[in-house]
Amino acid sequence: MPLLRFLLFRGGNFRLTVEHRRDLLEIAEDRNGCGSLMITSQVPVNRWHEVIGDPTLADAILDRIIHASYRIDLDGDSLRKTKTTKGAS
Repeated sequence: MPLLRFLLFRGGNFRLTVEHRRDLLEIAEDRNGCGSLMITSQVPVNRWHEVIGDPTLADAILDRIIHASYRIDLDGDSLRKTKTTKGAS
C-alpha cells in the first residue's frame, strides 16, 4: 500500500463531526498494520481527544494510530515569519 498522508487538524477551536470521526476511524483501521499513514497537525497531541470529540471513538482512533507511530515535534518560529521579514527588507 502506498503512503497515505492527510492533514488531521488545523489550528483553532473546533471538533470533528460525527461523519469525520467515522471516516478517521475507518482510515485508521484500514491502514493499521498494512500501510503507512502520515498525519500532520497544528494541534498538540494532548488535545486530540478534545478535537475528536467522542471519548470512545477518540480512544479507538488513537489506539490504532499511536501504538506504532513515530512522532516528530517541530519547535521554533514559523518559516512564514522569516520569509515575510526578509521580503519586507
